[in-house]
Amino acid sequence: MKKKIFILFILFSITAQNPINAKDWGLGFEKKEAQPVGNESQSYLKEFDAYFVGDNNKKKVYLTFDAGYENGYTEKMLDILKEYKVKAAFFLVGTYIKENPEIVRRMVKEGHLVGNHTIRHKDMSKVYDIESFKEQLEKAEEEYYNVVGKEMKKYYRPPEGKYSEQSLKFAKELGYKTMFWSVAYKDYDINNQPANSHALDKLTERVHPGAIILLHNISKTNAEILGEMIVKYREMGYEFEPLEEFN
Repeated sequence: MKKKIFILFILFSITAQNPINAKDWGLGFEKKEAQPVGNESQSYLKEFDAYFVGDNNKKKVYLTFDAGYENGYTEKMLDILKEYKVKAAFFLVGTYIKENPEIVRRMVKEGHLVGNHTIRHKDMSKVYDIESFKEQLEKAEEEYYNVVGKEMKKYYRPPEGKYSEQSLKFAKELGYKTMFWSVAYKDYDINNQPANSHALDKLTERVHPGAIILLHNISKTNAEILGEMIVKYREMGYEFEPLEEFN
């Protein structure tokens, strides 16, 4: 009997430490220009003011970038966005904001949304109390305010797409929209950048109505193909909309 009680105590302790199963955001692409299937349904995510894709009946797309550090390509990407009149969303780590104030101020000045990617790119699925969760976001908010002089808007992207139901609840309680994505490709390995043609093929075959597109600012390939991608999408009938107009 004592052994059984001890085992139950261990199981309870493990559950208490990890109350909700952590997950990595993932997508399944079934056919060209069709919305993919995500880990979670749109209706489930909406309960937590979380989203990964927009209206399937409108050929609108939302361009977003994740920025953990600067690799020399962000300003070139901003030049291209300005040239083609596209407003994007940049999900910035707090340390990026602190270390690159001029770039961040330029993003805001040119009409781009700056979203919260936590202070140091922490796995938020392993944060089990709301105060610690809040601290990760608030510290990034503080860096933004110090640089821009304005409050950061309440858009949040989980680092590496790692989440749990509890982390989704925490973000909602703090007034944040959690924004996943429905188009991405492996662009984040700076030592193994994909060929431009391969990247364009992936981005073209995966685009769809309501797409939230994830790119990384550290990618040399992205800097080289961004203008061509924008032109290609427009030729396919897609319109770029600011993430703040997402519905």
